[in-house]
This record gives sequence, structure tokens and C-alpha cells, in this order.
Amino acid sequence: MRRRRWLVPALVLAALGAVVGLGGYTVHLDQRIQAQFEGKRWSLPARVFARPLELYAGQSLTPEELERELGLLHYRQGGDASGHYRREGDTLTLHTRGFPFPEGYEGPRRARVIFRGGRVHALEDPQTGAALALLRLEPALIANIYPRHGEDRLLVRLEDVPPALVQTLLTVEDRRFLHHFGVDPQGIARAALANLRAGRAVQGGSTLTQQLVKNYFLTPERTLVRKFNEAIMALLLEWRYSKAEILEAYLNEVFLGQQGARAIHGVGMASQFYFRERVSELDWPQIALLVGMIRGPSYYNPRRHPERALERRNRVLAMLRDQGQISPETAQKAMQAPLGVSERVPAGSTPFPAFLELVQARLRQDYREADLREEGLIILTTLDPRVQLAAEEALRTRLRRLESERGLPLGQLEGAVVVTAADSGEVLALVGGRDVRRAGFNRALHARRPVGSVIKPFLYLTALSRPERFTLATRLQDTPLHLEMDDGEVWSPQNSDREYHGAVPLQEALVHSYNVATVRLGLEVGVERFVDRLRRLGLERELEPYPSLLLGAVEMTPLEVNGLYQVLASGGYRLPPRAIRAVLDREGRRLRRYGLSLNRVAEPGPVYLVIAALHQVTRSGTARSLGWRLPEALPVAGKTGTTGDLRDAWFAGFSGDLVGVVWVGRDDNGPTGLSGSSGALPIWAEVMGRVSRQGLAPSRPEGVVWVPVDPATGLRAGEGCDPVRWMPFLNGSVPAERAPCAEPEPPRPSAGAPSWWPG
Repeated sequence: MRRRRWLVPALVLAALGAVVGLGGYTVHLDQRIQAQFEGKRWSLPARVFARPLELYAGQSLTPEELERELGLLHYRQGGDASGHYRREGDTLTLHTRGFPFPEGYEGPRRARVIFRGGRVHALEDPQTGAALALLRLEPALIANIYPRHGEDRLLVRLEDVPPALVQTLLTVEDRRFLHHFGVDPQGIARAALANLRAGRAVQGGSTLTQQLVKNYFLTPERTLVRKFNEAIMALLLEWRYSKAEILEAYLNEVFLGQQGARAIHGVGMASQFYFRERVSELDWPQIALLVGMIRGPSYYNPRRHPERALERRNRVLAMLRDQGQISPETAQKAMQAPLGVSERVPAGSTPFPAFLELVQARLRQDYREADLREEGLIILTTLDPRVQLAAEEALRTRLRRLESERGLPLGQLEGAVVVTAADSGEVLALVGGRDVRRAGFNRALHARRPVGSVIKPFLYLTALSRPERFTLATRLQDTPLHLEMDDGEVWSPQNSDREYHGAVPLQEALVHSYNVATVRLGLEVGVERFVDRLRRLGLERELEPYPSLLLGAVEMTPLEVNGLYQVLASGGYRLPPRAIRAVLDREGRRLRRYGLSLNRVAEPGPVYLVIAALHQVTRSGTARSLGWRLPEALPVAGKTGTTGDLRDAWFAGFSGDLVGVVWVGRDDNGPTGLSGSSGALPIWAEVMGRVSRQGLAPSRPEGVVWVPVDPATGLRAGEGCDPVRWMPFLNGSVPAERAPCAEPEPPRPSAGAPSWWPG
């Protein structure tokens, strides 16, 4: 009796303790839910985008080129929704997608683009016919910088998700989602009965809320404790938050695939991963496939198991039909559609690894590694996909052709290409090797190779900056030269043709790349003065003032060479290479803009004279083959470079809108048998011929005049002189004496240039 008298109070106390304990545990879980759910910031990869294509009347662009650009953006032909276009002859009607540009979010727009004669003739609103001043397409995604755990997702808002997708999700996964409180006893009973009848697990009783809790808060282990926590936390989640908030979180969290270490989470990323579409653009067959895959993303992977995926998709469509969510006709048409999955898996990180390396190097100066991997930054870069793809194709195909023509082992030659905008220094294309999709040694950034004669124009610029002593007509001696070095060795520079050419005009020495005349010029100018000039132009590496530097005995990367030629193309301004335009946060708010930075480092007059000589290089000098490799309407300026034993081949030059540098060589530094004109120039010409829109047309600076010169004497020519070379001069440096071949009255200096000069 005494034991019974104590048993009841003990049981009551135990029950009270259990209630208190459960209550405390529930409070603990509730606090955990609030802390994680409300403070949840998914680790989002940084998204790296190319430049946006801007369309305007008068722009040099063809319908085919615009279609290629739309293909890079995965536009579909034939529809009217965003991300679609129609072409009728020389007219394209398209519907752009919205994008958070640095100036603010720009919503989708419809526009009609009319072409004539290889240009944009007009931009119109297709509904009103009103003219549009500018149409900007959203930029192409070119790279992702992933969190270390490999989760890849693209956040979507519930209002951006098609109602059809939400409808399908609830039909397949949780029909009573809008009515239960996190746990659905009816669903559990229904699933248990179905599993009992089938003799195996064919249905699950978990609600969407429970699935979210499991993925969001818990481990995947299957234990009673975890199931208990799952149920309690689901009830708490429903108590704390609205159905819309829970559904949006589920749509962003659900696991839908794996690519190596990259995990595909959320419908936003899955729609791009499988269909290269935005989630708002999905149709019924695509929606049914995505929702059907939730049951088993690996088992129903449409790329690996298309038959299973097709069967599962059609089963989902049948469920929608049987539930009256879609009509039998719509279901039948959707069931007959192909899976529609893109053939190629979208690149996990980037198809342009060399360019991305340049971007990341700049970003690390301003952002922590964790910021780049987890904060969902939007990186807007300068890459022009049209130029990049042209540079890649030219390098690959030309290297294969060179190896075939010269009997070289396949894959022996390597190369690099850098293309920048002449007026801004923006890096439009950067190719680090012939295996363009592999992230390996980036020769454009890191291959320090002797540059040879591509450095000569800057020695000549140094000389021409002293017009009282040097002009393009100044006579240089291209005769044997022997220099005793500090170690007692004697250096005797040689011309590439192993001949000497006597007294030659300074311009001819550069046009034909005479080494001996160049060394004599450099010794008179002063090697240290030349080194100082290179530093002012932007070359940051240490240089030893040895005479061999005058012929390019200095190692530079293609990007560094490009930086020097950028100064000439811009008329004397230093424009550091710029790969990033702006950085936005995950909400599209601008964090930083990377503006144009320029500094005058050379006077425009001497620069103009050097450009005139480099244009002659492409007409009659070492790069004269450009005359038949490029369109007549595309005059350019440039310089070849070849190093000892034909180990390195260079070409650097510019048109009116682009600066390009190409290097060809071997990674083991062995001889290639190629010169700058035979190895690098053909690649450069193919790139520029395909993408340059503007020929060389330098503005004549004030104080520059053009004068006919007798090349035999360097004096002013006139009637009776043949041949004659027209050369530009700075005021006060025009030859005062007339050539013996000239008539008594030589022509006066002319401000105008000769007919062949593109400026």
C-alpha cells in the first residue's frame, strides 16, 4: 500500500518532468529555427558576367552576328516571352531579360532591330513603332566562383517562379501543403497504406515542410530521434512562418543534381543546369521533369538515364492530368515532347579560365576569398565573347596548321593572345594557351619570354621625342658594329638578313627592323634613357641597361607587351589593362565601380610619328603580308618580333578600335623555325580581320606636318625625285635643305597627309 501511495505522485512528477523537458527542448528547437531560418544567408558563388551587348542605330553589326550573341545567351527562336526572338530576313524582334546593371535594375524589353548593309539601321518598339536610342542585352554568365563545400544555387523569389511549377510541386510532393501544419497525418496514413499494398516503399509521408527541415537543419541519418526532431521542427516552422516563406525556402534549397564536387541546389540553378533556361521561362515538360527528379536526382538524371527520366516526367504529367491541373490535350502534347535537356553540361566554373584568372587576381586586391565564394557577388567584366571566341579559334586552328605545314609534332607549339579596347584598355579577350578550356599555365599572364623587335618602337619613340636631333628622315648608319662589353667579350649585332644597308632613314630602319642601325640609334639616345622611358610607359619589372636590351633582350608577358602598345594606340596615354567594370552585391546593389584610369606618358606628336612608321611596317616592311590578309578597309599599325634561333614569334599592333598581341613558341624554349611574320602575324590577322570594326585613323596632333622626303639623302624632295617618301614632322624639325634631285623650289610643308595615310 505504501508503494502504491508513492507510485501515483512519482508518475505525475515524471509526466510533469517529461512535459517540462519536452517544453524546454521545444523551446531550444524553436530558438534554433529562428536563428538559422531568419538569419539564413545561403553561401552563394560569385557570378562573373561578360560585357553586355549594346545596340544602337549605325552600329557595325550583322543579323548573323546578333544571332550568335543571342545563342551565347541561350535565347530561343520562335517565341514572344523573355529570352526569345524571331528573325525575318534582316529584321530581328527580340524580348530581352531583366538584369541588375550598375546603374540599376533594367527590366525585360521588347525591341525590333532592323539591319541594312552590315549595320543596325534602326531600333524600334514593335508595338508602337517608336524609335529606341539604345537596347542593352543582359550579359552572358561566363564563370562561377564556388563556395568550398561546392553548393551551387541561384536564388529565386516566389513571385518569379511560374505558378505551373508551384502547382506541379504541390501536386506531386505535398497536395495538402496549404492545409496541414507541418505534419500531415492523412498523408502518412495514405503513404503507409500504399506501401503496405505494394510490399515496398512507393510513397513517402513527409510534407514539404519536413523535407525542408531535413535538408535545412538536420543530418541525413535515419533514426527515431531525427524523425522526432523533424516532426517537432516542422510544426514549429509552420507556426513561426508563412506558407509562402516556407515554399520559397524549399524552392531554393531542394537538391536536384551533382556534377563532380558541384551540388545543384534549388530550381533556379537546376533550370539553367539542365535546360540553360531561367526558371521563369520553363514550359510544362521541363517543369514536370524537374519536379519528378526531386524523388531521386541521381536515379532520374536525364543525361545519364534518359529513359528513366522520360518515364518519370510523363508520370508526373499524368498525375497533373488526372488531378485536373492540365487538360488531356496539354498533357498529351507535353508527353510527346523530347526531354529538352541541353546536350552539354554547363561549365562548372568557367569556359574562359585564362580570363577568369586575371579577374580573380584583381578581385583579391579588394575582397576576401570568403566574400568571393559565399556572398553571391555579381562581377561585371569587360570580356567580349565575340572577340574571345574569335581569338581562341584563331590560335587553335593556326597552330595546328603551322605544325602540319612545317612537319612539327602535334601539340608542340603553344601561344597566347591578348586583345584590348584601344580607347579604354578594357581586356576584351585573353587566351592563355591552345587548350583554351583547361585551367593550366596561363601564358598570357605568366609566360615571360624575350620580346625581340616588338620593343623597338619604344626606342624610336624615345629618339623622336628629341625632334631637334631625330626625325623619321634622320640618317642612321647600318654598318658593322663591334662593342666591347664589361667582361671583355665583343658583341657584334647582326641583321636578320645577315647584310648591311649603309645609311638609311630612321623610318626605314624601323620598318625593315634593321638591328645594327637600331643599336647605333640606341647608343646615341642612351640605354638608360630608354629604360627610363619604358618605366614611364608602364613596364614595372627591373631592367638592366645593357645594349642587348635595344634589340629586345628582355623578358615580358603578352599582357605587358599589350600595355606598351596600348600607349601608342591611345595617343600617348597609359591605360592599365582593366578586366572588371563593377561589382554588385547579391541584391544587385553596386559595391564598387572600376573606372577608366589614364595618365599621359608620351607627347602626342612623337607618338603620331611612330604610328606612321608602324603603319608603313604593315605596308612595305616585315608585316607587309597583312596587305592581303586583312580587308583593304582595315588599315593597321604593328610590329613583328623574332628572338634568337627562332624561339619566339611575336606580333603586336592595333587598328582604330583594338590592340592585339600574339606570342607563339614552345614551353621548353626550343626553336620553332618561325619568325614573327610567319608564326604570330597570321593569328593576329585572323583575329583582327574578324572582330575589328574600325581601321587605323589617328588624329593629327597640332604642330605636325607632312613633307615629301628623298630617302637617299633624308632631305626634302620635290619634282624630279623618285622615289619619294612622305613623312610627318614636328614643327621646327622639317629638313631645311632640299635634295639634289629636287627642283629649285621644293613644295612647302603640308598639313595634310598623303593619300595612302589612313588618318
